[in-house]
Amino acid sequence: MDLLGSADPVAEGDLVCSAKGCREAAAWGLLWNNPKLHAPERRKVWLACDAHRPTLEEFLGLREFWKQTVPVSELDRFDPDARP
Repeated sequence: MDLLGSADPVAEGDLVCSAKGCREAAAWGLLWNNPKLHAPERRKVWLACDAHRPTLEEFLGLREFWKQTVPVSELDRFDPDARP
């Protein structure tokens, strides 16, 4: 299965780390899925800077949600201003 092909797109513009209180630029997209809420092929995305990548992966991994980590350059993007 192509995990990245099912990942939710992220907004164009500045991408910042998803860790609470962090305002660093994101370098990584952590793809995850909560099987109680999402279809098996669905991939939600958290963004991570280099410093928070390990702790965010661990948090998702302990819950068996983490699927894959990719560079942000590989994530699909969307323009939030273009949405209806």
